[in-house]
Amino acid sequence: MGVVHNLSDKKKQTGSVQPLVDLTKDDMGRVNELILSQAGSDVEMIPEVANHLISSGGKRLRPMMTLVSARMFGYEGNGHIRLATSVEFMHTATLLHDDVVDESDMRRGRKTARMIWGNQASVLVGDYLLGQAFKMMVDVGSLAALDVLATSASVIAEGEVMQLAAAKNLETSEDAYLAVIKAKTAALFSAAAEVGPIIANADDSKRVALRDYGMSLGLAFQLVDDALDYSGTAEDLGKNTGDDFREGKITLPVILSYRKGDDAEREFWRRSIEDGQSDDDALAQAKIYLNKHNAIGETIERAVAFGEAARLALEPLEESAEKAALIEVIDFCISRVS
Repeated sequence: MGVVHNLSDKKKQTGSVQPLVDLTKDDMGRVNELILSQAGSDVEMIPEVANHLISSGGKRLRPMMTLVSARMFGYEGNGHIRLATSVEFMHTATLLHDDVVDESDMRRGRKTARMIWGNQASVLVGDYLLGQAFKMMVDVGSLAALDVLATSASVIAEGEVMQLAAAKNLETSEDAYLAVIKAKTAALFSAAAEVGPIIANADDSKRVALRDYGMSLGLAFQLVDDALDYSGTAEDLGKNTGDDFREGKITLPVILSYRKGDDAEREFWRRSIEDGQSDDDALAQAKIYLNKHNAIGETIERAVAFGEAARLALEPLEESAEKAALIEVIDFCISRVS
């Protein structure tokens, strides 16, 4: 964390997912077809709930990372299509479960599945998608790829429980919070990037480079989401802004502001986060304290530092269109708060 970055420099970075989209266009068409077929079921509610979220406009960064990381090392089979679909199903299942745990009303500008079909259906359809994901992983026939993705599924669940245990605990340290988002968010980014070189039979150094890239990118991505909850728009974030505050979530901006605040400010955070007094007026006051202590700016600085770590992870790799596209994604993720 020792590198301090100027936010004006960060804002000059624009980045784009378009190079990644262009490189994976044909393969993503095959992934989308597989998503539709594998989300199908004779049980009518399963495809209804699954397709509600799958079709809601996510950028599908994670499966595209799997596709491009396989392509980067010359993979020519079909396993990357199944693994990319597995990654997307894992992500979708996590979102379905998250919205139940967080009691969220909106996701990507639409009502969450739990608001339409109920909590039970959301959890069970998430479980179904996880089952389908593991079936596709097995079909690929790579024990190493299966191990990476299965391990990430366990780590993600651990991260959810860690977050639950830390809920509304204002004494949560920055290191403890980073451990939560490393498990909850970054683990799947890392696995999505690592399985590409695995099935391409790339050497271990390439696999480690993509694993580290994905981990750092995932951390940067989540920290930007933390900042956007207090400074962005619903369109930027894919859910209602202020949701973290209303749900009493301990995120890095809150940790930093609470740590720097005086007694009156800390009492405000206790009322808002611990006691649930988090109406619109309280949210407006929270933003004042966050700005006073530059908590949003410092959160973005942490994201920029992790973005640089992701860039450095790719540095030893040969120059290629795939490498350039992955670097563009770093800038895109961070520039969401420009």
